Amino acid sequence: MIIRFLYKNLLKPFFFLLDPEDVHDKMTATGRLLGSNFLTRGLTSTLFSYSNPALEQEILGIKFANPVGLSAGFDKNALLTNILPSVGFGFAEVGTVTGETCAGNPRPRLWRLRKSKGLVVYYGLKNDGSEAISERLKGQKFAIPIITSIGKTNNEATAETKAGIADYVKAYKKFTGIGDIFDINISCPNTFGGEPFSDPEKLNKLLREIGKVSIPISTKSDRGSSIAKRIGTKKPVFIKMPADLTNSQLDGILKVAGKHKVAGFICTNLTKDRKNKKIIDGNIPEQGGISGKAVEDLSNNLIQKIYQKTKGKYVIIGCGGIFSAEDAYKKIKLGASLVQLITGMIFEGPQVIGEINRGLAKLLKKDGYKNISEAIGKGNI
Repeated sequence: MIIRFLYKNLLKPFFFLLDPEDVHDKMTATGRLLGSNFLTRGLTSTLFSYSNPALEQEILGIKFANPVGLSAGFDKNALLTNILPSVGFGFAEVGTVTGETCAGNPRPRLWRLRKSKGLVVYYGLKNDGSEAISERLKGQKFAIPIITSIGKTNNEATAETKAGIADYVKAYKKFTGIGDIFDINISCPNTFGGEPFSDPEKLNKLLREIGKVSIPISTKSDRGSSIAKRIGTKKPVFIKMPADLTNSQLDGILKVAGKHKVAGFICTNLTKDRKNKKIIDGNIPEQGGISGKAVEDLSNNLIQKIYQKTKGKYVIIGCGGIFSAEDAYKKIKLGASLVQLITGMIFEGPQVIGEINRGLAKLLKKDGYKNISEAIGKGNI
């Protein structure tokens, strides 16, 4: 309660006077410093994290201490993987990482919607590129599961389908041995050429090429000599879904996903709809996608549709408008196994991660569930 009071009444009012991208960069630098040694990691954990066996799950062979994760778009260059577990996250998504270094769109590219509890994001996949980021992470062991979001570089060179696929594949190859899950981001609304791979035909081509990727291994023959082999990557693949999908577009994507080794979906990315009834701020920038409460219903509806259409076949990660345990629990009961947030943390403070987990444990107990997995999809009955 003390940390919440300090953030809401002192830090947040000060931060909201400053440029949001500058604040983000300063918080990233602070988080990187806190994650650099065991003392600051331990202190951070004491202040923020919360654990409860009822929140633990094993999904796709991966253990999650709790269902609350950091969404892609915050830790763009994977600089915070050491501190995020101490803040209380059960998993984290880094990136989006692109094949080549990407400077992103020109500033300003991040705005707050104070009344609407959201952000307008126009970064355009700013990141250091797959080579630099993978080299930095190579050999590291992570305390929580790491999802790598990959996308195509935001430039004219990747606009053509074949070049765009090659860029995705380059990033994918660089991370075959890093992290636990891949997220194929087909839904960033802020890049050159739009969202071409939300088209089922192009998505099919992309997933086919990604499915061909293999990694080299070395084994010993019966005579002791070294034999080079190639095996397919075993990391689960998720698809980051657009927020503004029609039913026919969703059906097309699900049909394509069924032809490939897709393990799940992240629902959803940002919305581009300026007529969204939850947007109550005036003078919204024309460019960029909108996060936060404006995405909440879109996310919930898509979670429910996918869960019902596929009868729980896929693992769903709910993302969009989570500010409280009740928000997260609603997504879980609609069919999400895990949830993610960024905007809720910015508006409520970093302590909200622990608050959500603590609140989820109470909601589970109230409903008579012994584990979070028992609540998944129960809102559809």
